[in-house]
Order: sequence, then structure tokens, then C-alpha cells
Amino acid sequence: MLGHIVHRGLAAGGFVAQHTSVLPALSQRLFASRPSDDKVVSVEVAPFAVHKINAPSRHVETNVGELSEMYKMMYKMRRMEIAADMQYKSKMIRGFCHLYDGQEAVLTGIEAAITKEDSLITSYRDHCHNLTRGGNVANTMAELFGRATGATRGLGGSMHMYNKAQKFYGGNGIVGAQIPLGAGIAFAHKYRKEPNVCVTMYGDGAANQGQKYESMNIAALWEIPCIYVCENNHYGMGTAEWRSAKSPSYYTRGDYIPGIKADGMDVLAVKQVTAYAKQYALEVGPIILELDTYRYHGHSMSDPGSTYHTGFEINFVVLPRNP
Repeated sequence: MLGHIVHRGLAAGGFVAQHTSVLPALSQRLFASRPSDDKVVSVEVAPFAVHKINAPSRHVETNVGELSEMYKMMYKMRRMEIAADMQYKSKMIRGFCHLYDGQEAVLTGIEAAITKEDSLITSYRDHCHNLTRGGNVANTMAELFGRATGATRGLGGSMHMYNKAQKFYGGNGIVGAQIPLGAGIAFAHKYRKEPNVCVTMYGDGAANQGQKYESMNIAALWEIPCIYVCENNHYGMGTAEWRSAKSPSYYTRGDYIPGIKADGMDVLAVKQVTAYAKQYALEVGPIILELDTYRYHGHSMSDPGSTYHTGFEINFVVLPRNP
């Protein structure tokens, strides 16, 4: 799978920062004898697991131009987060700092399937979301440094970036608090008769929050166009999913709301399932996506991540199994 190959290359470059030579070599191999940028090609992705809904097609249409832009965005995200890591360790960045490296394919694939008229809300792991929603590396890093030129004028810091003009509603510091807010934003789209959805992102740790189920109940009752996206990186802070969730099949947790599980390390699989979910949400109502991904750092910069990851994970960067 081309999308998976791209992200595996990024994984190699990010987990061992000095091995960045993997990335240019991978890029040359992918695009050396490529067709024209706009020629449509079909790529088959891994099977999807489903709950109360038919699975989307496994054949994803793309082109070299789109793949190239996806690759550039994921690379930019990774290098920015590694830079943030270094600056935090140098005590140039203070306070909290939650990195997104390892999960780049999730956000990149989602953005490829929606428009800037669709809304996006997420947790405190939000640096890369600022990039895809009208921001840039300079104002993201400035925000981390607490500068007035930052994404939120240096007042929000790592956890509270947002861009209302680009329909990016944060960056929310309280675990799971963004979930009911996302349902409210999606309701606003429906109330205004706008053909748009709200992508509401949360982690496997937040999936056990009671407010999530209250939100889903009203979203289902009112047929609100909300796409609930569980980024399952397998560790809520320092607790593995098998220790915190009796049912780790998060895509089935909505019960009466349909769900789909996809490989969150494959940018094309994420693009395909998100496009499918958007169509469903606009026509029917809420839907849950569980995107199986992996967090390469600890929960935050104060967490080395070495006490609960296995030695095998740390040494070999284990990627999650396909659903």
C-alpha cells in the first residue's frame, strides 16, 4: 500500500531522528518514474472493520500530485514536532507540550477528504491541526514559545491553538471536553442548513468519558452531522487500552451509532473512510471512526514513555495491526 509505505518511511525518520536520510531516498523511490501528477490511480487498502454499516470500497483513487502533497505535509508535521521536542528539552518551551508524531497520517487523511468549510475540533495534541487549518510552522512554534506572533497570540500555548476563521475550534485542555462541543458545532451546521460536518477528534483515553455518550445520544436523536474520530494510539496517558477498556473496539461503542475501524497509519485508508463518513453524516447522522495509530513519544514531554512501553516497542517501533 503506497499510503502505508509513505507513513512507514516517516516513522523511521521520526523515531530515530538522526535517520532522516530515509526520507529523501523514499521520496525518490516513490516518484522517480511516476506518471503525470493528475493521472488518477487506484490503490487497494487494508480491510475495514464495521459496525451496523456497510464498509467503504477498499480501492482508493488518488494521483501523484495528491500523494506528494500528503507526503510533504506529514514530513512537515514530523520535523516540527521533533523540533518542539528538542526546544522543550532545552527549556525554551515551558509548560505542557503534547506531540503528535506517529499520528500524522490520521490528520492528513482526514483533511484530504473534507473541505475548509467543514469544522474540526480536537484535544490538546493540536500543533499539527494548526498547520492544516491555516497556520504555519512559524506561528505554531511562536505559540509554543509564548510569543505574541503565535497562533493564539502566545496566550494559549501548546494545548489551546485555534483558528475560528478556518473553522478550527481547538485545542482543548480538558480530556474529552471537546466531544460535546463538536456535537454542538455540527448542530450549528445543520441548523444553518450548511452541507458540512464537524470532525470531532479524541483519543482512546477520552473514549471512556461519560460526556461522550451524552453527546452521542443527542447527536443520534437529532441526526447531527458529527463524525466522531477516535485516534486510538493505544495509550491513554500511561495506561494501555487493555487495562482501561473492557471493550477496546471503540468503533462499536456508539451502540446505535454505526462505526468503522481503519488503519490510521495508512493515509489513503483514512482519506477513504473519512469521505465515506462525511457522506453518511450529511445524509443520516453521526458516525464513529476508530483510526488505529501509534504514539511515538510519551503522553507529554514530562513522560519519557519508557516505564509502560515494552522494550520491543521502544527498540523496534511496533506499528499496530490492521483491523
